[in-house]
Amino acid sequence: MMEEKTIEREVIYEGKVFDVEKHVVTLPNGNTSVRELVYHNGAVAIIAFDEQGDLIVVEQYRKAFESLSIEIPAGKLEKGEDPLDCAGRELKEETGYVAKELRHVFDFYGAPGFCSERVHIYEAIDLTAGDRQLDEDEFLENKTLKLEEALELVADGTIVDAKTIMAIQHWQIRTLK
Repeated sequence: MMEEKTIEREVIYEGKVFDVEKHVVTLPNGNTSVRELVYHNGAVAIIAFDEQGDLIVVEQYRKAFESLSIEIPAGKLEKGEDPLDCAGRELKEETGYVAKELRHVFDFYGAPGFCSERVHIYEAIDLTAGDRQLDEDEFLENKTLKLEEALELVADGTIVDAKTIMAIQHWQIRTLK
């Protein structure tokens, strides 16, 4: 069987957004190894289109790589929170839009080798515009992108966010059908 069994576990860090643990594991061949793991409650991201059919994105500064980032609306799940509820909340907070329906598209793990963060992707259907309700520590601008523009921003390395690249690829594939 291709499983690893934890034989020792040490909490390294407990934070507001994630926790870090060190595990000593027994490998399938009987040897042991060390795994440094990040535990995260997960996140949601929303593929949303305006009345013209353009993708709604946000531009915000990302401290982790010291640059502006163009991304689809997204946010962290609170412990025990339903991803669907979180998606509706984050869409409203970041864009002002409320969706009549949120349709689950897919989930993914961005770094499964060491991180438990599962990102749930939803598509917002039948939007109604409203006022944004940003968190007090959120500073972002809303923008819209046509498919060709979005693809060019991926190709030239302007858009580097994985969930946004996947959303744009999903949009491109859907338009080919």
